[in-house]
Amino acid sequence: MLNIKDLFSRGKKNVVGLDIGSSSLKLVEILDTPKGPKLNHFSSIPLERGMIADGALVEPEVITAKIKELFKSFPGRRKGIVTSLSGNSVIVKKVTFASMDEEELRGLIHDEAGKYLPFDDMNDVNFDFQILGENEFNPNQMEVLLVAAKKDIIRGYTDAIQAAGLSVSIMDVDSFALETMYEANYEIGENELVVIINIGASITNINVLKNGVSTFTRDFTLGGNSITEAIQERLGVTFEQAEEIKIGGLTGEDDAIREIRDNLMSIADPICMEIERSVDYFRSTYRGENIKLILLSGGGAKLPGIEANLTQRLNIEAEIINPFKKIEIVKKLQDQVDIESIGPIAAVGVGLALRRLGDK
Repeated sequence: MLNIKDLFSRGKKNVVGLDIGSSSLKLVEILDTPKGPKLNHFSSIPLERGMIADGALVEPEVITAKIKELFKSFPGRRKGIVTSLSGNSVIVKKVTFASMDEEELRGLIHDEAGKYLPFDDMNDVNFDFQILGENEFNPNQMEVLLVAAKKDIIRGYTDAIQAAGLSVSIMDVDSFALETMYEANYEIGENELVVIINIGASITNINVLKNGVSTFTRDFTLGGNSITEAIQERLGVTFEQAEEIKIGGLTGEDDAIREIRDNLMSIADPICMEIERSVDYFRSTYRGENIKLILLSGGGAKLPGIEANLTQRLNIEAEIINPFKKIEIVKKLQDQVDIESIGPIAAVGVGLALRRLGDK
């Protein structure tokens, strides 16, 4: 699991996960118990479109108000917040370096950042890294995963959260939050490759894990909203109505709606094709590596037919992720929410809520 606490980390040991997505906010609390982690709270609240663009907060005061509203449903004491970045707001890159210790490597990255990261001035950037291990072809070299984000992007998130009366303990990355969630819930086979694909409203994250650790990541700016907008344009309905049609509501006897439902995968083709390209690129770059499983998360994972479509395209089994596979759920939550239904959209938040200060 990648620890990027140097992007932004401070504060309390007890934390909650706050997933700030482009279509909704999700709040997750997971308690440590002698029997293992326990989901103690989950709640979500929708966001209007356009509040977040290219990973940055466009209307931070609206986000602050929504965070305050979300926390009205939280029964516990105020805790430190673990939240995350994604998309264009963060750079994740795998680089090969000559073998050296962490302190020497940090200085090298800072002094020669232009060689590795697309930033002119590293004083405007927070970065961290994880040494993945020895290069398989050269024992004198090592593989390193770099993570960097501009300080003003991070500040936008932290200021909005602090304005809601809360403090940020850890700033993570969506892809690595999913890695944390996967590590807590799934058995990790030796040299096993698994791809986690998080299809959000506006961004899709792809994270290839080997031995449970990220070895390849990619984000692209297509998500569930692009499908909803295509349905909206074809039928001349509101965005909200198109969203209902997409996920299986408003079927009725209307021929046009039935035709849309029967051809959802053709509308979703741009996203599926981009996923296929990304997986094919990984396969061509890391020859001889066989992917065991694809796990789908995010609201787009609930699109009817997408599991079968990706399984057929990639010749790899695809299934919906279960972020509660090994996490006990308090009874009050079982009575309040449809756990199976919230699984795909809760996955990032679960990963955030599982983080603890000092993780490595």
